Amino acid sequence: MKNNDVINLLQQLISIPSLSKEEDKTADAIESFLKEKDVDAKRHLNNVWAKNRFFDETKPIILLNSHHDTVKPNNGYTKDPFKAIIEDGKLYGLGSNDAGGALVSLLEAFLFYYDKPLTYNLIYTATAEEEISGRNGIEAIIPLLGKIDFAIVGEPTQMQLAIAEKGLMVLDCLAHGKSGHAAREEGENAIYKALPDIEWFRTYSFPKISELLGPVKMNVTVVHSGSQHNIVPDVCEFTVDVRVNECYTNNEVLDIISKNVKCDVKARSTRLQPSFITEEHPIVKAGKELGLKVYGSPTTSDRALMPFTSLKVGPGDSARSHTADEFIYIKEIEDGIDLYIRMLNKLLNV
Repeated sequence: MKNNDVINLLQQLISIPSLSKEEDKTADAIESFLKEKDVDAKRHLNNVWAKNRFFDETKPIILLNSHHDTVKPNNGYTKDPFKAIIEDGKLYGLGSNDAGGALVSLLEAFLFYYDKPLTYNLIYTATAEEEISGRNGIEAIIPLLGKIDFAIVGEPTQMQLAIAEKGLMVLDCLAHGKSGHAAREEGENAIYKALPDIEWFRTYSFPKISELLGPVKMNVTVVHSGSQHNIVPDVCEFTVDVRVNECYTNNEVLDIISKNVKCDVKARSTRLQPSFITEEHPIVKAGKELGLKVYGSPTTSDRALMPFTSLKVGPGDSARSHTADEFIYIKEIEDGIDLYIRMLNKLLNV
């Protein structure tokens, strides 16, 4: 087996519970691994990062990022989610595919370049709270890293190039009525007042449609109103899930929504922005020259919190993420390391 050190590290990480906001022990393990490799590792909260040995402030910076937190184990597990088992070329365990394979593949690529003179600087980051888009993850350390020119975000994409990624907003909407007795002609039913707005969310089409991600998609997913059968409800609350393509910012979409509905609309956050990198960017061209394909990803990642250009690509398959008996093929990790290095070679002039 190639790359024994990082495979062993991944097995160690799997064995340590690291739910979002509880990643201190996996951060310890990653920090210790880097220091054992004589790499000057830094840490803030549960985020660990390192710069290449010959870091030069005058050179542009490439960020190599992935996350070490996980979701809770799926109830359908038949194997111990915290036991890293290798069977038939598969490494099983919680976080093996999302995003342990990418995490250690990017780490191995970083170590490959660590002592070499490069045309770019490299920063490797292993970050926390990705699964909940928490504020103590990548967002907390971006100000500490300097001006990033672009990032490679390691997520399971089968090493295909996710050049676009949808943003996410969750909206809390409130329609107002007036309470009254249901047996009499009194009150204004807030449910009825909400219905035209709910229908607007169902039928409205944003004019800009992405070739990669399709249209902006809105779904009313939760509705609450009323307290008992004989009282006309005075409020109707409903929640809308909005997936934003790269043709808009979240704030632009929110502004269009607010101008078209009568209910009160409040976004829980506009932080998770859509993202896009042009096919003419050098890192994308490097990947395409190696036969990798471009596509648009409907799922969000730490990329949504990066205020700079980024590309999502990594070993593993997104379809396995958050599933019972999660696994990644060892060969996927080995191929991921190889492809990361071959892509970066075209930029770093090693």
